[in-house]
Amino acid sequence: MTATEDLIAAAEAHSAHNYHPLPVVVSTADGAWMTDVEGRRYLDLLAGYSALNFGHGNRRLLDAARAQLQRVTLTSRAFHHDRFPAFCAQLAELCGMETVLPMNTGAEAVETAVKTARKWGYRIKGVPAEMAKIVVAGGNFHGRTTTVISFSTDPEARADYGPYTPGFEIVPYGDLTAMRQALAENTVAVLLEPIQGESGVIVPPEGYLPAVRRLTRERNVLFMADEIQSGLGRTGRTFACEHEGVVPDVYVLGKALGGGILPVSAVVSSAEVLGVFRPGEHGSTFGGNPLACAVALEVIAMLRSGEYQARATELGAHLHRELHALADTGRITAVRGRGLWAGVDIARAYGTGREVSERLMDRGVLVKDTHGSTIRIAPPLVISEEDLDWGLDQLRVVLAG
Repeated sequence: MTATEDLIAAAEAHSAHNYHPLPVVVSTADGAWMTDVEGRRYLDLLAGYSALNFGHGNRRLLDAARAQLQRVTLTSRAFHHDRFPAFCAQLAELCGMETVLPMNTGAEAVETAVKTARKWGYRIKGVPAEMAKIVVAGGNFHGRTTTVISFSTDPEARADYGPYTPGFEIVPYGDLTAMRQALAENTVAVLLEPIQGESGVIVPPEGYLPAVRRLTRERNVLFMADEIQSGLGRTGRTFACEHEGVVPDVYVLGKALGGGILPVSAVVSSAEVLGVFRPGEHGSTFGGNPLACAVALEVIAMLRSGEYQARATELGAHLHRELHALADTGRITAVRGRGLWAGVDIARAYGTGREVSERLMDRGVLVKDTHGSTIRIAPPLVISEEDLDWGLDQLRVVLAG
């Protein structure tokens, strides 16, 4: 057996089978490239589902982490630490908000947003106890906790985990009429992904997000934008909501906020909304720890430059031109997305999304399939145009066979 086969067999023997990874074993990585245990290089066109927006081994982020590792990594929120004030202030400023509640994973941030909305509903809006309702969209992916999968429409994510958490109403994504009808007296929030990632990089109809924003203001309902995957430069703006001039009441952030080094997430909102929490009502041992704050502060500094948003805009336009040209051949049936993010539907005659992903892997390119026929392309924002074109060439070869 090869080293790859040995390691995969060991993983299969000793880990739960809750993932079906491509048969590649990564050993090192730099920028947009990963190298496996046998020395073969692969172009990473997934970027850890956007957690690696700034590439593997980004020197600025590693330096920030190393410097903090020498000082202090964890205090818990039982004490103050010296990186916390700057992290909260600068992230709030980046978002145009006032207050930050830090957590670790994206799912934790979504759970925190749900709790925030309910508490706001009871304490500020005056919704009767136990009656708060949150409206979400079909096809969503907000995480995998018991509460979050309670409002998933994906059978694989939801099946066999009941009983489910009540208090959610699901409406079709992009359907403004259904959204309007769902907003009732006891609705406390609408929770949406500005672009749905796991569903295949689904962009809502033009005008949908601004209309939802108007509706939520009219009905005194919080608009909570899950920008965990779409935010922090991926679409060519700091936040995907910005493409339509929308500012939500609550940003839910994660993934790239940790620079691909450690999990960092946050809920960012006004002082009124996050002011509903009192000491002891919500928390996290690791949330807002010194190491997380140090890395996230460097991420924020990098985003302030606008360099990464500009790269995502320029290279994203190139990516979508090339993909649409490929679609004209009939091998691709649809291309969706914004910036350096695309969902590509493969024509049935050319294989499933998994089969195309495996063939691309054989040619040194790594992508991820979803929902049968779709592959997602989301390279690190540091990728060069030359490398991006090489990756697209491999897709052309795979679909030509």
